[in-house]
Amino acid sequence: MAYDVVDFQKEVIDASFQKPVLVDFWAPWCGPCRVLGPVLEKLAVEEADNWTLAKVNTDQNQEISVQYGIRGIPAVKLFVDGQVVNEFTGALPEHMIKKWLAEAIPSGDVLQLDAALAALESGQTQYAKEILTALLSSDPQNENARAFLAMIMASDDVPGAVELVSSVTFNEHRLAQIKEWVETLGRLFELHENPSPLADGTGKDTYLAAIDSVVNYDWDKALELFIQVIQNDRYFDDDGARKACIAIFNLLGAEDSSTKKHRRMFDMMLY
Repeated sequence: MAYDVVDFQKEVIDASFQKPVLVDFWAPWCGPCRVLGPVLEKLAVEEADNWTLAKVNTDQNQEISVQYGIRGIPAVKLFVDGQVVNEFTGALPEHMIKKWLAEAIPSGDVLQLDAALAALESGQTQYAKEILTALLSSDPQNENARAFLAMIMASDDVPGAVELVSSVTFNEHRLAQIKEWVETLGRLFELHENPSPLADGTGKDTYLAAIDSVVNYDWDKALELFIQVIQNDRYFDDDGARKACIAIFNLLGAEDSSTKKHRRMFDMMLY
């Protein structure tokens, strides 16, 4: 298999947007290069699904070598999305290269998660949900996939979202927050079935109406009613209306129309 680069822009920069590219800067007269080269080529075959290898002869590509600051060879640089993200110099033994690769190259799961979050950020919720569902199916222990999938599901399936996170203790703060927001809505579903734990108060009827809206996934109406409770009986149900609003805003996201419509009024009621 040929690894010598002919078109650096196409074979390294452009290609690295599809899969990480490991570039071996070498020269025929370099003894350590002749030791390192076959090791990298062997690993490139073994790990072809995770990264590709490109070899740059520094004698024949002096301009590129200068551009990337090559002062000693062999020099190995890892390109991801067009940028150098990691590197080493010298002929490392195979076990050390494997360790370096394991730390330097994103795993398939990491790349899938990044793709899902990017899709979520751009409003492609269904696509993000499909990626996360597949990722969680292949790796049930993936806490990120579990939490972010629950966040998406909460918009139209709160019980399902609660089931995803209820038995998991998340170590990362962001994931623990998602669980808290999901379980906040889950508790409202429980109160809809059994409102007896709620004490009497001036905001009770409005609070119950807001809960009805949550159960019907009418987020716009739910936020409107919860904000009324905050205005008239702020600490009803242990500040439950404020907690509900925060959960809804965060689970729906800043770009959701209901969030945009009610967030300013919510902030005004608090401050």
